[in-house]
Amino acid sequence: MTTPDGSREALAALRAEVAKAVVGQDAVVTGLVIALLCRGHVLLEGVPGVAKTLLVRTLAAALSMDFKRVQFTPDLMPGDITGSLVYDAKTAAFEFHEGPVFANLLLADEINRTPPKTQAALLEAMEERQVSVEGTPRPLPDPFIVAATQNPIEYEGTYQLPEAQLDRFLLKLTVPLPPRDQEIAVLDRHARGFDPRDLTEIKPVATAADLAAGRQAVSQVHVGPEVLGYIVDIARATRQSPALQLGVSPRGATALLAAARAWGWLSGRSYVTPDDVKALARPALRHRIQLRPEAELEGATPDGLLEGVLAAVPVPR
Repeated sequence: MTTPDGSREALAALRAEVAKAVVGQDAVVTGLVIALLCRGHVLLEGVPGVAKTLLVRTLAAALSMDFKRVQFTPDLMPGDITGSLVYDAKTAAFEFHEGPVFANLLLADEINRTPPKTQAALLEAMEERQVSVEGTPRPLPDPFIVAATQNPIEYEGTYQLPEAQLDRFLLKLTVPLPPRDQEIAVLDRHARGFDPRDLTEIKPVATAADLAAGRQAVSQVHVGPEVLGYIVDIARATRQSPALQLGVSPRGATALLAAARAWGWLSGRSYVTPDDVKALARPALRHRIQLRPEAELEGATPDGLLEGVLAAVPVPR
């Protein structure tokens, strides 16, 4: 049986394993591990070519998890994700053929390129952990996490994700362009023959049992009343901000609590500190707030506004 300490060590080893294929994205890997511990989903945003897809593929290989990838396009239908009933002439009956959503880790590449009807099918899978085909609910495997990518600069032929679906993502992680030294390291690897399509060097360092033990340990992490109050004060401050037309909902506050507990446990503690909350506030909340048009025209950003909220809300001692 996997112990909590053993689980923590195994999940920490993911960073080193993923680093064999992806340079310098420790923060994003940590965010994905937090999502796995919280049974949440992740939205990855970054310009093309910053290894978003490679990152998720490598993580799946290091976790020894069933991995599927779907390239979202305007003509993608709900059945292409969930699966469909296919008539079998031999048995004269309809048989269900599972779609790619029946996986532990689903990479939804360029999720904003598919129409709302297909996005809604994925929404049920994300929220209910099941899909309904011809009225029959079919449970998805556990663990199940959606890692969706979107391009922040190219809007031609895209369908903006509705607020209701954005709210289903536990975290929104930005995948930045690498600094100069890391970009040199990337080029050096390719010059020495690195092939991003070949992940045979990546070895499984954590299992579903490690993940289950980690989840159990996270559920035991203590959260004091002052920290709970701090989370609520942050959420309420966003609702009262004149620059926002949509603040953080109670679901968003719950997501911040869950992520802070997971981060506290990964840091080796059995309790949550205000610093844990501050560290996860931006990835947990940046996609749950909506700026007023006049604030956007003035150059305000969700991260900048959250930075101001965190500076204004008193930190418990």
